[in-house]
Amino acid sequence: MISMEPKIKEKVWDVRIEEELLKRWSEEKDIYEFKVDYSRRPFVIDTPPPYPSGRPWHIGAAAHYAQIDMIARTARMLGYNVYFPIGIDRNGLPVEIYTEKKYKISMRSIGRERFLELCKNALDELEQEMVEIMRRLGLSGTLDNYYRTDSEEFRALTQATFIELWNRGLIYEDTRPNNYCYECGTTIADAEIVYKDMPTRLVYINFKLSEGEGEEEDRGNITIATTRPELLCSCRAVIVNPDDARYKHLHYKHAIVPIYNNKVKIIPHPSADMNFGSGAVMVCSYGDHNDVQLFRELALQEVIAIDTNGLMSINAGKYSGMKISDARDAIIEDLRSQGLLIKVEDIMHRTPVCERSNTPIEIIPMKEYYLKQLEFIDTLKGIAYNMKFYPEMHRHILLNWLNSITIDWPISRRRFYATEIPIWYCKSCGKANLPEKGRYYRPWIDKPPFDRCSYCNGRDFIGEDRTFDTWMDSSITPLFISRYGKDEEFFKYTYPIALRPQAKDIVRTWLHYTILRCYQLTGKAPFASAWIMGYGLDEKGERMSKSKGNVIDPLPIIKRYGADTFRFWSASEVNLGYDFRCSEQRIAGTQKFLTKLWNTARFISLFPIIDDSSIDLSTLEATDRWILAELSILVERCMKGYNEFNFFIPSNAVREFLWNLFAPHYIEMVKARAYAQGFNEHEQRSACYTLHKCLSTILLLLAPITPFITDHIWRILYSDKSIHTNTFPVDVIKYNRGDMRKYTGMIVEFNSSIWNRKKSEGKSLKDPIDVSIPEVLEPFKKDLIAMHNIQ
Repeated sequence: MISMEPKIKEKVWDVRIEEELLKRWSEEKDIYEFKVDYSRRPFVIDTPPPYPSGRPWHIGAAAHYAQIDMIARTARMLGYNVYFPIGIDRNGLPVEIYTEKKYKISMRSIGRERFLELCKNALDELEQEMVEIMRRLGLSGTLDNYYRTDSEEFRALTQATFIELWNRGLIYEDTRPNNYCYECGTTIADAEIVYKDMPTRLVYINFKLSEGEGEEEDRGNITIATTRPELLCSCRAVIVNPDDARYKHLHYKHAIVPIYNNKVKIIPHPSADMNFGSGAVMVCSYGDHNDVQLFRELALQEVIAIDTNGLMSINAGKYSGMKISDARDAIIEDLRSQGLLIKVEDIMHRTPVCERSNTPIEIIPMKEYYLKQLEFIDTLKGIAYNMKFYPEMHRHILLNWLNSITIDWPISRRRFYATEIPIWYCKSCGKANLPEKGRYYRPWIDKPPFDRCSYCNGRDFIGEDRTFDTWMDSSITPLFISRYGKDEEFFKYTYPIALRPQAKDIVRTWLHYTILRCYQLTGKAPFASAWIMGYGLDEKGERMSKSKGNVIDPLPIIKRYGADTFRFWSASEVNLGYDFRCSEQRIAGTQKFLTKLWNTARFISLFPIIDDSSIDLSTLEATDRWILAELSILVERCMKGYNEFNFFIPSNAVREFLWNLFAPHYIEMVKARAYAQGFNEHEQRSACYTLHKCLSTILLLLAPITPFITDHIWRILYSDKSIHTNTFPVDVIKYNRGDMRKYTGMIVEFNSSIWNRKKSEGKSLKDPIDVSIPEVLEPFKKDLIAMHNIQ
């Protein structure tokens, strides 16, 4: 006799249960425990440490980390020994900018120590909210013991790797033209530059021609088109394309630079674009990277037009001390008054800007430390080709970046909240002295850990006050989490890392620099695979940004609809690697599926669980063998997605199976049989067995995606242990015997036709109907008669 009381008591899925499960999981340490075990294959995730740069945390980022947790849970259910370390990235420029805005201060006006203290306080506040979001999402990583990139332990490792590479001759200091952001007050690497189409003015200027050598000739002119008239003081040549017939008669003659009246040579050069502006280009130090190359190639003498504060230098003459934009306006007006301005066009110009401050970058010669990378490009390409990419289409981002690199990596920065460069300079000989590896050093305030200069025995030192580019820290996360240099056994077991998950916008920085640094230090690629996710966009398909005001705070949504709803939306929204749109409406709509799952599970909980060992599969009823055959295909489809860490596939496959086949067709067909209404005990047991086999399989297939609701139902119905201690139900594939799936279309079509007919005749679904069952569906006749009340 079937009990009419379901084992699942709650009529609806209550998101407050998620909080109860979080507490339970924190107490059940063995669920996600990791330790060195050579009998099991390790799977280590180099989880991106998120950056707490301001509120709110991006909803797209929350979706990203939810899917990284799905990777960890998937790997566990595939049988791996999973290490899922969580970290927080706390170095670099964004927190400095946030701190300056929050406390209404300037970094260089209040003293370095006080500023560092304020940065730390700001980070602590932001970090707690970020950690709370990750905890509430159910991340199964080391949230109780997460690392920070500004900790002494992490910074000591960054410095140790620098010292190691210094000793190998891979680091050098040089004065070179560098990308410089005057807003940030520091050198930045090419990888930190983004290009944006920005409105600007294309200014057409008359350069008078100089007298020819040896004899006088009539003065003519050459028209120069430039977007940077403020750089006239640093113009040292004019170039024209050798094939440009307009200027062939001017090759190697001279022009007079307006306002400054210095003479410059007109040089034929293929880099001049005949189709842009006038086709004649002034070469300045330094308008762009093409100017840098031309100055080297043509051996021109540089003139610095802009200083490190973003103001015109003394070389700009009467415009000295002006802001760049003000000097540009003033020079245009002066050219107009002198009759040298031909016209000004408003155009959109592809402009390099600092990705942090959104300020157009300048190129300024500065002395910086460099890490060699050019000589490693071919090796890095080999690693990029051998690494597995999820999805494959994003491999090209890394390869394209490697093909574009032309200089070594400038790694020194003139900022405060970052890891210090561990160098003291001897006052006597000026040479750099480095300490031993192992400690965290602050040369700008600490005394050197040695008494004498290793070169001249001098006793007085000056500490370096520059810091590292933040990617110098972030690029060693695989080494830090695998305890490089600290625990040889742990490192041997965990390195190289199994997987690096990250967003596509930091492939050229985090992915590239990590491969470079870790290979230089270990001789191995840091990880076997890279998993690349797309961008989270707003409802209109635009990138979210705080400046646009279209960022959605994920925490209120998670609390309102539950983590599982959010996670299932994240998984089912779009295929791996593609951009996805974020909206509360889309997330709320996902809740319907969890309601469907809950109602289905609650109904099935009415019926007894039949043990596998007591069932002969060949004796199951036809309807049960049919749905089990479909279930086996579902498992195959899901496993294809899970093996590719593409959660779009299993989430949508399970939803389609539950919503469109299992609940409306199978459950309705066997409901009477499960209740034993006109059916014998064997027929009833066959239905009960199949109902639970399907439900338990669905729960296991959904466990990595929706860990809360699946674990709660699992513990009520199937085990006192968490569902997250199980592996995937691949044994279900054995149910795909014979050709039972050939009936699927016919069953769905027949059932739909009966429902439609009853609806058209104004009948309820329970009303009797007189209809013939097709002969081909004879094996299902008894269930169909009971389902539709066929007379």
